[in-house]
Amino acid sequence: MRGAVAAGHPLTAEAGAEVLAAGGNAVDACIAAAFVSWVTESTLTGPGAGGFMLVYRASDRTTRVLDHFVTVPGIGLKGEVREMEPVDVAYAPESTQVFRIGAATCAVPGAVAGLGEAHRRFASLPWPVLLEPAIRHAREGVALTETQAYLHAILDLILRHTPEGARIYSAGGKRLEEGDRLVMSDLASTLEELAERGADDFYRGAIARKLSAHLSEEGGALTAQDLADYRVVQRRPVRAPFFGHEFESNPPPSTGGALIGFGIGLLDRLGIDGEPGSAEAIAQLAEIMREQESARSHAGFGSSLHRGGLVRKLYAAASLRAAAQRLRSRLPETVSGTTHISVVDGRGDAASLTASTGSGSGIIVPGTGIQLNNMLGEFDLMATGRVPRPGIRFTSGMAPSLVLRDGKPRLVVGSAGSLRLRGAIFQIVVNVVGRGLGVEEAIGRPRVHLDGDRLHCEGGTDPAEIERLAAWGYDVIRWRSRNLFFGGASGVEFRPDGTLAAAGDPRRGGHGIVVE
Repeated sequence: MRGAVAAGHPLTAEAGAEVLAAGGNAVDACIAAAFVSWVTESTLTGPGAGGFMLVYRASDRTTRVLDHFVTVPGIGLKGEVREMEPVDVAYAPESTQVFRIGAATCAVPGAVAGLGEAHRRFASLPWPVLLEPAIRHAREGVALTETQAYLHAILDLILRHTPEGARIYSAGGKRLEEGDRLVMSDLASTLEELAERGADDFYRGAIARKLSAHLSEEGGALTAQDLADYRVVQRRPVRAPFFGHEFESNPPPSTGGALIGFGIGLLDRLGIDGEPGSAEAIAQLAEIMREQESARSHAGFGSSLHRGGLVRKLYAAASLRAAAQRLRSRLPETVSGTTHISVVDGRGDAASLTASTGSGSGIIVPGTGIQLNNMLGEFDLMATGRVPRPGIRFTSGMAPSLVLRDGKPRLVVGSAGSLRLRGAIFQIVVNVVGRGLGVEEAIGRPRVHLDGDRLHCEGGTDPAEIERLAAWGYDVIRWRSRNLFFGGASGVEFRPDGTLAAAGDPRRGGHGIVVE
């Protein structure tokens, strides 16, 4: 068996599978799939994104995280920065979110640097070979799936914000619909330049000059010096025990992995309540989410992210014991209790990559096909309204994750989904490791999300269980169907019998492939 790939689009997964079949390793496959996702999932990711790659090496049983998330721009800035522009994005009648777009929202992207560093350190196939599938798809175009058409619809004001965006994302003056072909010729040319000159060209070469010049003209803060100074940071993962397994994920200064680990530590102490989808199980999940959010909003949380000590404080026995006591007191008396790619190879190595452009800035650099992120305008990241000094790395909720059993991978998983992604990953890990569900069923099950005092229950949740939750005092928001609001996950599972299973999220047309 050569391995398995799970991703948010069939062509993304196929690119990774082809690399595994050709003898590439997990990181090779992850890189090739990531490049293809810039075409197939261009509403969510691209060269203007930032992200994290978790890499496990079976040879020495070590896990590393390559942090290539965005940094704050403005080093050597001389011009004025324009105002950000608000845009309403409605996932569904149940949820609308305000994003800010425009050149002023663009942070320094790390996606290209991250893939370049991963290739330099861990890959086995030549860099140009890994770009070939993405170049082909960008030139020939890809037909929009139902999920991508939905994303084009809700993000239309952002995608076609400029004449350049309208040229790429329109057909006959109208937005692209399901089945329409998205051709990205300019991006294909940019990918060819990267294949020829390497990732460094994005930060210190011709591509860098195009990016910085255009953003200066448009009133952005990103400068040539910002790009030249960008570096990938290697980190050690956060770890938490769970039912005889070990959970590993993205560490501080990002928040997602640490908070998922905190929730897993609570559940390991409490035990799992109820059957999947029952009111008991949902209530327990909701109260763990409440504890996670309480920890995130604590006065000392932000400073601990950058100064260290956060994980030690969160995972201390006294902290978990106190949180468990609070949680038990709130449960009813009837109760006892941005895209992602996952890859494993035949050697037992694993790679887990999460990347995002946010909702996109609407700024596409002419002639390049590169849409920049809007991370400076993301409410999730900039809720305080205070922008750190230039060069500082943003915190993120992204959490490419790995579950180990006896030091070997059991589950490789991650999710897109803004603040909801940590809940998606948490619920999948609980379902696979704690309840024994297969990865496909675990990813496909209805999810919940606690937003303040409002408990969002995804379509497919048993109405009778929702009524019980309402009777216990929960303010339940009932969704009619499955929705990307609840995350877009992908995962690869090592089954007890030694076989592999891979699954993408049906909420986003995801796909999993096992390569024999």
